[in-house]
Amino acid sequence: MKKVAVYCGASTGNDPIYTQAAIRLGNWLVDHHLELIYGGGGIGLMGTISKQVIKRGGQVRGIMPQELVDRGAELVELAKLSDLTVVKDMSERKEQMMMLSDGCIALPGGIGTLEEMSQAFSWARLGNNSNPCVFYNVAGYYDSLKTMFDKMVTSDFLTQTDHDKLLFSSSLDEIYSFMTTYIPPKIRFNLDGDS
Repeated sequence: MKKVAVYCGASTGNDPIYTQAAIRLGNWLVDHHLELIYGGGGIGLMGTISKQVIKRGGQVRGIMPQELVDRGAELVELAKLSDLTVVKDMSERKEQMMMLSDGCIALPGGIGTLEEMSQAFSWARLGNNSNPCVFYNVAGYYDSLKTMFDKMVTSDFLTQTDHDKLLFSSSLDEIYSFMTTYIPPKIRFNLDGDS
């Protein structure tokens, strides 16, 4: 594992614990010599983690859709980014982030963060994404979402085997262990069983 896609909010939320977690995750990436692949923004938790990785001398690659550049999205100091790629739209950004990375982690965020991670995990189950997917469950932020995934299993919409391929954790040590020992789900050929 050399590169990790991190999905997170373009805001910091209303509790300093989320910013602190973004700084911890940035330090963790640098300490493990992992390049940050992220959405390219310079505000919110996106700005926090990218600036922390840069401050520590780590590698940061941003992937930003043209529409956000056109709207004047605040970028991290471009001279300090290892690379910034401007793509045509959000769909291409999501695809590029998955393709360039060896793992996906979601910090707390909003609907965009949830949508990106849901697609990454869905694509893993279809065989289109071999990356481990992790929700960094800071202060129980994703507890309700984990309960929803548990409900998918008990309602037979998701197998327990596939559920086990998705981690919810507040421990960076556990996250590292999960990601470095991850084996992708078996590719599904019979799609009648679950959705």
